[in-house]
Amino acid sequence: MVDPSADTIMTFRDRMTDMRKGPFAVALSLTTAVASFAVMGPAGADPDPVAGPTLVRTDQGVVQGEARPGHRLFQGIPFAAAPVGDLRWRPPQPARSWSGVRDATFPRSACAQLPGVGSPLTSFEEDCLYLNVATPDRPGRRKLPVMVWVHGGSNTAGSGSTYNTSKLAVNGDVVVVSINYRLGALGWLGHPGLETRGLQAGNYGLLDQQAALRWVRHNIGAFGGDARNVTLFGESAGANGICANIASPTAAGLFHKAIAQSYGCAAPTNTPATAEAAARAFTEAVGCDDENTVAECLRAVPVKTLLDVAKTKGLRAGPVAGGDGVLPLQPAEAIERGRFNRVPVVHGSTLDEMRLYVSLIHQRPITTARYEGLVRSTYGDKADRVLARYPVSRYPEPRIALSTLATDHGNVISTCEHVKAFGLFRRAGVPVYAYQFADRTAPPLVDVPGFEEGAEHATELSYLFPGLLGTLNAEQQRLSDTMVGYWTSFAHRGRPSARNAPRWPAHRSTGDVLSLGIGEDGVHTTDTSEQSNCAFWDEIGPVPPVALF
Repeated sequence: MVDPSADTIMTFRDRMTDMRKGPFAVALSLTTAVASFAVMGPAGADPDPVAGPTLVRTDQGVVQGEARPGHRLFQGIPFAAAPVGDLRWRPPQPARSWSGVRDATFPRSACAQLPGVGSPLTSFEEDCLYLNVATPDRPGRRKLPVMVWVHGGSNTAGSGSTYNTSKLAVNGDVVVVSINYRLGALGWLGHPGLETRGLQAGNYGLLDQQAALRWVRHNIGAFGGDARNVTLFGESAGANGICANIASPTAAGLFHKAIAQSYGCAAPTNTPATAEAAARAFTEAVGCDDENTVAECLRAVPVKTLLDVAKTKGLRAGPVAGGDGVLPLQPAEAIERGRFNRVPVVHGSTLDEMRLYVSLIHQRPITTARYEGLVRSTYGDKADRVLARYPVSRYPEPRIALSTLATDHGNVISTCEHVKAFGLFRRAGVPVYAYQFADRTAPPLVDVPGFEEGAEHATELSYLFPGLLGTLNAEQQRLSDTMVGYWTSFAHRGRPSARNAPRWPAHRSTGDVLSLGIGEDGVHTTDTSEQSNCAFWDEIGPVPPVALF
């Protein structure tokens, strides 16, 4: 659990204001290495039919992983060159080859970041474009589906190696790849002085994700994976990346299915104008406001300074849509116009998304008057209607009323934003399977004393990645098994199913959302649009540019 500090709370308050607008060497002998070539063959060839080989040859060279119970794990494999020096704020370049055998038994550096809620990592490293591969330890020559995980963290924090992908790999019989990508200012700074060869500045993190997918296409066969059956999946900021890749022409053919968890694909992301305005404020703060030397100046600034200024300025990190061929349209517009990568989609959110943010900003109980004042300052002459629909008397305390209101409507992770996205995909003619994670007993991302976190943002992750937020009890383990079954069967066949679990229907109406909870009838279809008053919110309209919190 995390003990949120005052600085952390301020960071989240600033981020929440923006959410409504759009995001948020073990040496081996040469003899062994040479022998391994005879066993493995070239990259992309069928894996050794003997279970558990830990030597694999990639395009760049041989890697040595390790055998773990039920699976093999390879960590810290470079998929692109270190984006340092002149490569800072440039598209990712090919990774260098190496001779001999590279130790892949431990993860490499996380991308540069400061610690935040749910992520205690601190890193000042730019050499961070690494990935990790988990593959079942079993005989056979059949190529397995591949799942590529894009971590969350507000596009400013996190690391692929944080996530234990073994259960997905072993129980689901899939190869799982978890990746890093550049974060914060180093991944998303949209200053026009950084534009390269006509590319919109600010999408370096997105291009990193695509570079990792190209590595998968060229190398995953050597690990037993099928490069023709790749599912891209991610949560929160990672799902922001999934939505952007669905809309990105430069990601065409790099993945064949997508799972977006807790970020609505109908939500807007940065535009060139908003990215440039934020970048100019940032460059001025670091002392690089001379238009003629901005790129050279920025590349000389220490990483720690960049991180500190980004935190102070509240730099909004995320994809930039509309400036070039990488992301020419907002995801929603791309889907509406049919100009997107047409792949089957699993898409959904948690039942109590915004309890995380409300509990961080209001760690102590608030009064009814305080709740009503926040609603009135936000909704103006529509506040009476909102308060009538969300009266404090209906909820255990005012903070729960506030978080329920905010979960239903008004930001990129809200239920109604997801409902819009379900409809977009359905009308575009691609299979979409909608869900809502609903286990209110799940281990929380942040445990705030005296507050019921419920199924807050990120709580579903422990059910896919064991031990991430805490230990699951027997009932929760059964839900975890079901979810892993749904997720990995979707990777296999494009249709989610699970043993001894209800059928998951494709989304054809608002009632076709699968609620994922515990208990005998914990998994069932539901109508999240009705439950979250989405028709009412359509009448109310967008949230005004006033902080609800």
